[in-house]
Amino acid sequence: MNHRRIDRPFHRVASGPVSGQVMKVLVVDVGGTSVKVFVSGQQAVRKFRSGPALSPKQMIAGVVAAAEDWIYDAVSIGYPGPVSRGRLLEEPRNLGVGWVGFDFMKAFGCPVKVVNDAAMQALGSYEGGRMLFLGLGTGLGSALIVDKVIMPMELAHLPYRKGRTFEDYVGLRGLERLGKTKWRQAVDDVVTRLKTALAADYVVLGGGNAKKLVQLPEGARLGDNAHAFIGGERLWKEPA
Repeated sequence: MNHRRIDRPFHRVASGPVSGQVMKVLVVDVGGTSVKVFVSGQQAVRKFRSGPALSPKQMIAGVVAAAEDWIYDAVSIGYPGPVSRGRLLEEPRNLGVGWVGFDFMKAFGCPVKVVNDAAMQALGSYEGGRMLFLGLGTGLGSALIVDKVIMPMELAHLPYRKGRTFEDYVGLRGLERLGKTKWRQAVDDVVTRLKTALAADYVVLGGGNAKKLVQLPEGARLGDNAHAFIGGERLWKEPA
C-alpha cells in the first residue's frame, strides 16, 4: 500500500491504497476553539488552537505539523457549517474567511471528503434505523441518518419561542441566559419536539454541554466527541 505522508502544505503525492488492504484515514475535526486530528490505527488525538482568524491555509499547515509522523491515504474533514455534496455553502461563523471554494484535495494532495461536523459525529454514533443527532455546544448541530443515509440538517436557526430560535434556547447563549435548570427543561422540550417531528427511532446528544444534563430526554442517549473520528473513518470504509 502506498500510504501518503505530507511533509509540507500543498504537496501533491500520487497513487492510492492497494485494493483489499486497510485504508488509513486522517480525520480532522475543525472547531471554533481547536482543531483535533486523528489517524486510523492510532489512539492519540492531537490538536491545536483555532479561533476567529483561522483560515483554511492555516488549518492545513496546522494539520500537517500535527500529523507530520503519520501516514494516511485519505482525509475526512468535519466542517462547522453547512456542506452539500462536499461543497461548503457558507463561511464559518467562528473562524476566519476563505473556506468556501477552497480546494482541500489539492492542498492535501490526496482524496478528501468534507462533511458538516455534526454529520461526522452523527455517523460515528449511528447504530442503525432512523437516528437524530443533536450537538449541544456553542450552537446546535444537527443531522439525521436514515438507513445509513446521512442527511445533514440546519435546525439551529428555525424559530422556536418568543422570537428566538432553537439554538437561542439550547445552545451556549441559552444556557447562559436561562441557567442550568431552565436550559435543561428547554433541551428536554426541543429534543422531544424534534424527535417526534422527524420520526426518529432514537436521539444522540453530543457536544460539550450534553454532559450538563442530569436526566436525558426519553429516547435519547449521550454521544461522545470521539465519535467524530469514528465517523470520519466510516466516510471511507462504509456506504453512507
